[in-house]
Amino acid sequence: MESIISPEDLALLNEKNGLKKLISTKNGNLSKIIKELKYEEELRLLQIELVKLQRWVQEEEKRVLIIFEGRDAAGKGGAILRFTQHLSPRAMRVVALPKPTEIEKSQWYFQRYVNQLPNPGEMFFFDRSWYNRAVIEPVMGFCTEKQYQDYMRQVPDFEHMLHEDGLIMFKFWFSVSKEEQAERFAERKTDPLKQWKLSPVDEKAQEVWDLVGHYKEEMFIKTHTAYSPWLIIQANNKRKARLEVIRHVLSEIEYEGKEKAKVALKPDPNIVVRYYRSSSNLG
Repeated sequence: MESIISPEDLALLNEKNGLKKLISTKNGNLSKIIKELKYEEELRLLQIELVKLQRWVQEEEKRVLIIFEGRDAAGKGGAILRFTQHLSPRAMRVVALPKPTEIEKSQWYFQRYVNQLPNPGEMFFFDRSWYNRAVIEPVMGFCTEKQYQDYMRQVPDFEHMLHEDGLIMFKFWFSVSKEEQAERFAERKTDPLKQWKLSPVDEKAQEVWDLVGHYKEEMFIKTHTAYSPWLIIQANNKRKARLEVIRHVLSEIEYEGKEKAKVALKPDPNIVVRYYRSSSNLG
């Protein structure tokens, strides 16, 4: 469920008896209002830290890449939006590549992604990445078995080169239950503001649930490394997932001014889980 409080609602709090007015406009649902206000305030404080992190990245000429993977409708786009909402667009970019062109299909698979890597001083966010070939492509028949096997052999070496070259990289898999995914698809079908999110791949997501699970597990086993680990985000609750994934990134980088943060920076271990084999039952 999305926010029940708009910017106009928040403005009421600056007025005399503003809270009373706000409660009356929300049919007296005080508990939901308090929960929403807490979420918005915590998000604001975390976003302040992200601004500080970006400034440090720029000044120190670091390169940061954050990869968002997961099942369809798992909340990747919403999390990316909260990451980037207040960052300078001059040193930040969201990368969501369309299907490859005929020329790109003839190139080394990683080539078009290499062209999208951040330069010094930049933070990039990949809304899906080269891991399309680990899960989506074999499930949907978009690659051959040989292409898949070649790719799986190359990924660890490719990411090790990026690590050795100083790239700071995070890999997140957003995990949702099959029931939650179905509910979110139903919402997209009826919400005119979300219908653009539906795709032919989405239409088959429930049908191929178990097959996606198989390839996802193979991906974790073969590409989870000490230098490039997978972090699984329990995302049935979108708000918690957004807060904790931001918190994890902040917790892992020693940026300037971090010690002055006015919000907890240690992520909830029940929401952000480092991959291990027994986690294979996750979505």
